[in-house]
Amino acid sequence: MTSTSARRLAIVLITVVSVAYTVIGLLYFAFSPASGVVAAVAMLGVVATHFLNMRAGLRGERPPLFPATVVLQAVATFLPDPFLPSGWSGVAAPMLAGTVLVFLPLRWGGPLVGVIAGYEFVSLVNLNLVVALFYGVTVATTGGMIYALVRFMRATAELEQARAELAEAAVLKERLRISRDLHDGLGRSLTAIALKGDLASRLMERDPVSARGEVSELVQVAREAAQDVRQVARGYRELSLTGEVHRAVALLESSGVGCQVHLADVTLPRRSDEVLAWAVREAVTNVLRHSRATTCTISTSQRAGALHLEVVNDGVPTDGGTGQGSGLTGLAERAAQAGGSVEATATGAGGFRLAMEVPT
Repeated sequence: MTSTSARRLAIVLITVVSVAYTVIGLLYFAFSPASGVVAAVAMLGVVATHFLNMRAGLRGERPPLFPATVVLQAVATFLPDPFLPSGWSGVAAPMLAGTVLVFLPLRWGGPLVGVIAGYEFVSLVNLNLVVALFYGVTVATTGGMIYALVRFMRATAELEQARAELAEAAVLKERLRISRDLHDGLGRSLTAIALKGDLASRLMERDPVSARGEVSELVQVAREAAQDVRQVARGYRELSLTGEVHRAVALLESSGVGCQVHLADVTLPRRSDEVLAWAVREAVTNVLRHSRATTCTISTSQRAGALHLEVVNDGVPTDGGTGQGSGLTGLAERAAQAGGSVEATATGAGGFRLAMEVPT
């Protein structure tokens, strides 16, 4: 049920209750015209204030001049009692009970409704026990029904709003995923394309055969990048640490960076394995893009229920910052989702170390 349907249902039922009690109040014309006029005026005050209170309650707000409207409804309910035959307040009290429950905390509203119901019972018990019980129970049940209708409508509206916010959050999360995957996935590929294109242009004159080889590799990297884009669009990115290390070694060595690999023989959960693969990809991208490295070491070691990855390289410019860019930020988010952590620090003498630890 939508919030609009819930609101309509609550309005219809509360209106039916108000009309029913209004008709009962007008029956005082049967006693005498004077009683009928007093009852009609009093009922007008009760219905008017009840309408103002319920309209605000259904919106999840307090009525204007609150709590004056609640006080006025209480006055219109009990003030005519001395001027009308016994039982008048029992006609208007059920609506007042609903107002009290809607606008007061239950720890105060509940006992107050009990007091109102008790008052109606005591005021009529000497005349007729059955009627006194009827009025006392009616106050509590009608008040509870009005409160339940208002809460039902408000809960439906809040649920609808929460659904909308969850949908918006899901869209935002997907946008962040696509942005992060494009950055992490295409960063290495585009860097490799730029390096190989530059190398091929330099080799074109003096070594055409090697230049053609670099161009062929460039085309292959471009195809892999296109495949990465398709996978990102489908939300499917399955990487493995071993596979990514092999690709990293090939790329680094083709770029003139000596690479050493020391991987521990450990079977990892899929999420941890993928996160480490992303770490290797980001580290290699940074080595090629932000350093003049000649050596790079990729190693893993097992430590008390966790696997520790380190990617260390040299050739970091002395004026280069060690601040955390968007790639490292995305990597930190991936590590946190897998229950791990990331650290990126300079090692001195122009070195840099990217370390990640994930549970095994």
